Amino acid sequence: MKKGRPPSEVSSQALLDIAKSFSFNARNYIPKDAAIFTLLRIEILAGLTVALALVPEAIAFAFVAGVAPLSGLYAAFIVGIITALIGGRPGMISGATGALAVVMVALVADHGAQYLFATVILMGLIQLIAGIFKLGKFIRMVPQPVMLGFVNGLAIVIGISQISQFKTINSLGDSVWITGNTLIYSVGFVILTMSVIWLLPKITKALPATLVAILLTTGLVLAFKIDIPSVGDLASVKGGLPNFLIPNVPLNLETLKIIFPYAFILAAIGLIESLLTLNLVGEITNKRGGASQECLAQGLANTVTGFFGGMGGCAMIGQSMINVKSGGRTRIAGIAAALFLLIFILHTSSLIEMIPIAALVGVMFMVVIGTFAWNSLKILFLVPKSDAIVIILVTGVTVAADLAVAVIVGVIFSALVFAWESASRIRAIERPSIREKGAKVYEIEGPLFFSSTNSFLEIFKPTKDPAVIIIDFARSKIIDQSALKAIEDIADRYNDIGKKVKLRHLTRDCHKLLSKAGQLVVDSDDDPKYGIAVDYGIKLGIFGK
Repeated sequence: MKKGRPPSEVSSQALLDIAKSFSFNARNYIPKDAAIFTLLRIEILAGLTVALALVPEAIAFAFVAGVAPLSGLYAAFIVGIITALIGGRPGMISGATGALAVVMVALVADHGAQYLFATVILMGLIQLIAGIFKLGKFIRMVPQPVMLGFVNGLAIVIGISQISQFKTINSLGDSVWITGNTLIYSVGFVILTMSVIWLLPKITKALPATLVAILLTTGLVLAFKIDIPSVGDLASVKGGLPNFLIPNVPLNLETLKIIFPYAFILAAIGLIESLLTLNLVGEITNKRGGASQECLAQGLANTVTGFFGGMGGCAMIGQSMINVKSGGRTRIAGIAAALFLLIFILHTSSLIEMIPIAALVGVMFMVVIGTFAWNSLKILFLVPKSDAIVIILVTGVTVAADLAVAVIVGVIFSALVFAWESASRIRAIERPSIREKGAKVYEIEGPLFFSSTNSFLEIFKPTKDPAVIIIDFARSKIIDQSALKAIEDIADRYNDIGKKVKLRHLTRDCHKLLSKAGQLVVDSDDDPKYGIAVDYGIKLGIFGK
């Protein structure tokens, strides 16, 4: 048996692993087999496309949260560049998101922006802890139907959010739908943008279709002086470098009581959305792993962002899809997107403000079409009904509530379905014992846990069985305390009428579990490798009657 390492050695190794996750590896930035100039062209243009689409979203999410537009832009830059440098998946784009903004709005309304910045810092620290303890691996517990529901729901949410871009503010300060020629032109340019994105890759892949569509639409609007809403109508993009600041909040327990619930919810939503996006991008780019590193990157990014007046953020599925569809596969694209965004803020805000909203809406509509798992509509009739229900349920909850609630609901529902189905599978094959004359063997099939204990107890017939029965677990597994209690209950029933129960073919983990509970009575030589059948007696009264 291997001896465990000293605590100091374990701690040192943990710190080394964390350091390695943040270390620079050129292969993450420039693939060895890529032609350098071709690679840079594709990645930088993909980054530019992402940056152009990021601007109105960052502004819009800042408005939702109730903070200044620059707070959303700074978050998009800082979170974007840090996660691009050290995130768990090259190709992912992070920034300010709507899922986080809707949680922030109540905090900002009640306590102000300074409390939000403090909350973002604490949010980042919580995410760092999640990364240090490698909690990102638990994303594996999210079933595939939940993933499909998440993708479809988020695609619908992105689509619905773009429809609001066809509204404007009237003289009374009310939000109203645009009408007349403005509406006609806007819809027309949305269709034009979508057509270019769809058609251009069929002709050439030398340039990102999304970028070409944005530039073409902008050029036509400016050339013909068409009056439709532009980025500048949302808010000014112009600003300076973000300044370091310590949130102006009292450093006491009362502040912690205010910000901690928000910080925890934001951290959870941010990690869930980031890790699900990580899986989605991984399926497209054929990459695996990196969940814990992504938690560390998101945590560091949000911690830093809070000190520079940013509203915080997480992975953005829409922007990530734009990036990978535009050819972005390395960290270069994400770094380029963040740097372009900073350049827009500092130097070219006037040009960016000319981009028509219709062009960006068209881009996002194509993202929706590309993101939605259309195949899920077909497989609804092919998969088990429970999986189909999960897909529809998660999609609906994502649209009606938010991502975190949808994923939790989907996982819980899937777990309950699994528990129910597993409970229904437990059964026993009854036969006379070959080794022990006159005894009866119950060969249990299926896992024994809290959901299956009632069915397990109903299998046995104490009054009709012989003096000795043997419960064979070769094709079963004892999982939890409810299973232990059920075994004791069976042994107790037989003991009350003067009969004996033995256990046989315990797996190593089942043997360990029963031994730890103090239930096993070893009345024969144990075979540590379980190469021969060994029967164990049962101690009664461990869990009480």
